[in-house]
Amino acid sequence: MIVIPAIDLHDGKVVRLKQGRFDMVKEYSNDPVSVAMEFNEAGAMRIHIVDLDASLKGRSVNTAVIESICRSVSSEIEVGGGVRGKDDAARLLDMGVDFIILGTVIVKDPDLAAEIISAYPSRIGLGIDAKDGKVAVSGWTEETTYGVKDVLKMYEGLSPAFVVYTDIKRDGMLTGPNIEATSSLVSYTDLPVVASGGISTMQDLKLLSEIDGLMGAITGKAIYEGLLDIREAISRFSNN
Repeated sequence: MIVIPAIDLHDGKVVRLKQGRFDMVKEYSNDPVSVAMEFNEAGAMRIHIVDLDASLKGRSVNTAVIESICRSVSSEIEVGGGVRGKDDAARLLDMGVDFIILGTVIVKDPDLAAEIISAYPSRIGLGIDAKDGKVAVSGWTEETTYGVKDVLKMYEGLSPAFVVYTDIKRDGMLTGPNIEATSSLVSYTDLPVVASGGISTMQDLKLLSEIDGLMGAITGKAIYEGLLDIREAISRFSNN
């Protein structure tokens, strides 16, 4: 299991939301590139970036920041948020992003999502964000009737690179990850699964690492609040 530090971007700054709510935002840094470089120096194999502005508004104000991060670190960079078409995907990949995570489009326009996955084999992940088992889209502002497994069934045979599963209720809350739901998802799909939401301690990471086959775990707020030493976490878990 690899430990993946997260950078959420809003107006060019590093922030964290609680349960995806933009009225519950806390700023941690106005220098995202330096934050990414710190993660890189700590040994991060991959850094998870969420473009919150693009996710909510469908357009990014963080493109230059993301490009600077790609130029400044050797860690792999995955970006999610606001990728609504092939042009969006191409632009990110051209600037040096290694992996793209599709969210809203995988539910609202499965044909387009399938086209993007087919156009960039091994570069596209599925971002499945769920609240009480139901998938939410559009920056988590819109809840759908789809379950997590319903969405996965849509993409059987297309071979996306991985799945990022986020429990919205736990995201930014530091209440611990949803071990049961994550374990169930790993057992259900052959795709590599990355868990996100709620991680606050080394014990949380230990519990996740015990899920056989789990690819990775994303953590953000715990790092910024000083609850988790990212260098220690990477050293302890990313080689296991």
